Amino acid sequence: MLKRLIFAAVVLYGAYMSYTARSIDHDPGVLVDTIPSQKAIGKAIPFAHKGFRVTPLAEFNLVARVLGTEHYRLDRGAELSPVDLALGWGPMSDSAVLEKLSISQSGRFYHWSATTLPIPIQAISSHSANMHMVPADSRIEKKLNSLREGDIVSLDGFLIRADAEGGWHWVSSLTREDSGNGACELVWVKEINVRTSTL
Repeated sequence: MLKRLIFAAVVLYGAYMSYTARSIDHDPGVLVDTIPSQKAIGKAIPFAHKGFRVTPLAEFNLVARVLGTEHYRLDRGAELSPVDLALGWGPMSDSAVLEKLSISQSGRFYHWSATTLPIPIQAISSHSANMHMVPADSRIEKKLNSLREGDIVSLDGFLIRADAEGGWHWVSSLTREDSGNGACELVWVKEINVRTSTL
């Protein structure tokens, strides 16, 4: 009897996790018509966080569609940034575009592929990014962990540089126009919320 109860509990928990992790569907059309905003910080004061020396580089905020989430526990930066978000805005927030793209995340990168390009490659790279999220506290980390593909989020924080012992460092990209190694944003997240309306 006990084994049956345990089995039933496991099945129910699996069903619940699958339900809460499901992606959110949207009708075709651009859902976010703004671009990420940043403002350089002149004389930033570094601060300590979980054994890292964090230096703000620019104020940063955006509204974007979540294209994917990936959690990390084993790499060097996992204590600092436990989750990456692949985010899209402009044409990369449009379901009509996204349904023609295959999107995945691994190794701290976001990858896409397509049989036929729905928009030019330049538009894809300049309107989407893989961003390493650095939660400012446990409340923000909980919010980040609850995000699902398809959520429309608003985010406020900083683009940062992080340094640790032994010369280890991690530096954010400061432009949305780059791609490849070093092109991801390292974001200190002060606030992040799921929006109930778009555009």
